[in-house]
Parts: sequence; C-alpha cells; structure tokens
Amino acid sequence: MKNILSTFVILLLTQSLMSQQIFSVDADYKSDINVFETDRDYKADLLVYKVSSDYNADGNNGLWFFTDRDYKAEIEVFFVDRDYKADLIVYFVDREYKAGWRDTSKKCLLDALLEK
Repeated sequence: MKNILSTFVILLLTQSLMSQQIFSVDADYKSDINVFETDRDYKADLLVYKVSSDYNADGNNGLWFFTDRDYKAEIEVFFVDRDYKADLIVYFVDREYKAGWRDTSKKCLLDALLEK
C-alpha cells in the first residue's frame, strides 16, 4: 500500500511540474521566452489552446493556462510585436484537439523551461 501511495504522489508531482501554466509579463527582460502570435496556423511553431483550469494544462502539447500571478506560472512569456523578435511563434486555436507542435525542433525550448 505504501508503494502505491508513493507512486501516486510522484505521478502527481511530475504532472504538475510539466504543466504549461503561463504568465504574460509586461517587458521582455522579465520573460523566460519571447512569443509572437501569428494570424495564420501554418506560420506557427506551436498551436495553442487556452484551457480554463490549471489541471487541464498537461504536458508540453500546447494546452496553456494563463495564471493571474507570476509566482503561479511555470513559464513567463512576453508577446513581441514582430516575428523575428520571437523565440517561439504561436497561433491560438479554438478547439483543444487542434493544439500541438507544428515545428517539433522548437519543443526543446519549453521542455527546458518546464524542467527548471
């Protein structure tokens, strides 16, 4: 029983460590990563769906939960006004099943931030 409980606790901690809880900062020097929101999905590295609860932001697959406080966030982003200034280009989709990586070479950017 003790082993099952320990395994369950570890799984919960791992899941919370890999969630994409995002906070949007007001200056680029405060951010972990600079993001540009494009107007077309084919231009994006990542298709993002905004989830309504933090527990729905699971893994590194484009499900983002925007927090209201910076200390709650796993990643702090700054939205830049030009794509060439961005580390990551995103497009916000209207359905959860559409979220995901279009350019998997950029996936390591968020993986590294989620593991910090």
